[in-house]
Formats: sequence, structure tokens, C-alpha cells
Amino acid sequence: MDATKPIVLVVSGRLGAGDGSRLCDELVARLRGGGVAEVVCDVRGLERPGLAAVDALARLRLTARRRAVRLRVAGAGRELLLLLDLVGLADLVGPYPDGPYPDRDDDP
Repeated sequence: MDATKPIVLVVSGRLGAGDGSRLCDELVARLRGGGVAEVVCDVRGLERPGLAAVDALARLRLTARRRAVRLRVAGAGRELLLLLDLVGLADLVGPYPDGPYPDRDDDP
């Protein structure tokens, strides 16, 4: 895997209490084999973000850090940005706050 190309993990829909663990398992599976330096978590399709979304993103960050991989959030709406700022996770957002999204075929 090319370490210069980030993995894009798409998070969409409405997240519930158990989704953080599921997303972390998905991330671990995608990181197998190594060679990845960054994960971009695309949250454009996230519906009504709440504390479950913040919890999932915090868990994803810890999972990535344990594997020496940086995690960034892209496409966060105003509500999610405010929640992330409130809990001290605003630094997750960037360097793609509004796009472009690496390796996404559906970019305009």
C-alpha cells in the first residue's frame, strides 16, 4: 500500500451507541498490511450528528493512533464541528474540511 495515499473511511447515516466499535473494527481491517500514514474519515453523509458520532470519531482516533496512523475528519457540518470543539477534538478536522476527498469517485 502507498503510504502517501490516505485511506478514506466513509461514515454516513445516523450513528448509534454500537457503531463506534463496528467502525473501529472496519478501520483495523483496512489497516492490515501496514504502509498507511493517514486515514481520512469522510463524514459528509452523517445524519444528525450527536454524542454517538463524537464517541465513534474519538474511538477511531485512538484506534488509528495505536497503529501510528493519523486520522483526519473531512466534510464535517457545523453541528459536528461545534460538538468536536466542545469536547476538545476540533483538531481532528482537516486538512480537507470541505473536500476534496482523496480517492473518492463521486467528487464534483
